Amino acid sequence: MANDNPATGRVFALIDCNNFFVSCERLFRPDLEGKPVVVLSSNDGCVVARSNESKELGVPMGAPAFKHRELFQKHNIVQFSGSFELYGDISKRITALLATITPRIEIYSVDESFLDISSLPITDYTAWARAVRASIFKNIGVPVSIGIATSKTLAKLGAEVAKTHDAHEGVFSFVGLDSKERDDVLHHVPVGHVWGIGWRLAPKVRAEGVSTALGLANMRPQWAQQLMGIHGRQLVSELNGVSCYTLTPEHTAAKSIMRSRTFGEEVSEAHAIESAIATLAARAAFRLRADKLLARRIGFFVATNKHKPGYRRWADELKLTMPTSDTGEIISLLVKEFGKIYSNKQRYYRLGVFLHDFIPEAALQTDLLGAVDPASHDRAKARMLALDTINTKWGRGKVYYAAEGLSKAWQPRRGIGSPRYVSDWDELPQAYIVK
Repeated sequence: MANDNPATGRVFALIDCNNFFVSCERLFRPDLEGKPVVVLSSNDGCVVARSNESKELGVPMGAPAFKHRELFQKHNIVQFSGSFELYGDISKRITALLATITPRIEIYSVDESFLDISSLPITDYTAWARAVRASIFKNIGVPVSIGIATSKTLAKLGAEVAKTHDAHEGVFSFVGLDSKERDDVLHHVPVGHVWGIGWRLAPKVRAEGVSTALGLANMRPQWAQQLMGIHGRQLVSELNGVSCYTLTPEHTAAKSIMRSRTFGEEVSEAHAIESAIATLAARAAFRLRADKLLARRIGFFVATNKHKPGYRRWADELKLTMPTSDTGEIISLLVKEFGKIYSNKQRYYRLGVFLHDFIPEAALQTDLLGAVDPASHDRAKARMLALDTINTKWGRGKVYYAAEGLSKAWQPRRGIGSPRYVSDWDELPQAYIVK
């Protein structure tokens, strides 16, 4: 089956993991196959993943767990605290397998990846996708759905069709369909389900009498652009199989970095907040160094519980005289700045650390006033290299700043978490041979 996108010559495949967080938990708990399972967010707050069985029982995505406890108990729905270290590890394994198929890959999210398969010698895209799906399940153990098309928007839509219609056996390809067959598929897709529309644009589009993906595909490009900007014109082209979106490089440098957490409990002690600042700053700075960047601006926000009376939020930002990626310096500056607004009468519940206004690490320049000290920068760079080398080899947190360990009171709760299967030898499953 030949590539039928003469405009660009592109064919894309979207690999979408089914109920990914639940699938990861089932890897080590095969006894849960066929049973209703949900995974909860930080502090076991809301449902962030559901098995198909849970969906059929009416558990909505994002549902606050405390409001659905009776439903969970009535139907014996198994709950897990989110184990995001596990999910990240499984995601990397899937990505590594996909990279053996083609290096032209875009990691769109933890459970989705686009492949540009234009140059692969594929004669039957459906058969190829089924082979890839079988390989992922055999080698990793996670079920996936695969959509194939000559544009990324159609590929994503194809993966959704593959996931929701059992007859397609987890694979749907738009390549090779004639216009009537494609239109029949688009006719059954609500416009709000189109990638790039979502809940914000859907009401605006529906107000124009467009309720399906087919209606959007048939819009005049000029009118779509008036309605949604250039994004609208591109969507019309994409739904007609003409590629407007290329792959985003895997290692695109960040324009800003944020690390935030909702605390496991409300805290008022200064040392507990300082510990949270230090931990989140260390994680943000590690990402900064991975991109070989220096930050010229750093900041934080801290807030009380927004679900309680008297909600308050504070934020502060510092402009640095010398850009840095030094974890210790960032921690010191932010902790000092937090001290200016701290009150032991407040009970803090959420905190975030952010870095932005970046320059390349190699672009640090001296200044006439002597505020930039290259020797100090070089010492900090060597110190951070040693820190990152140790933690990369032996695991995150093997070497850390003392401020990070001042308190654990702020750390999110994981009351029903699964064992750390991929990061702790003591929590690995054990098999016994009975003679």
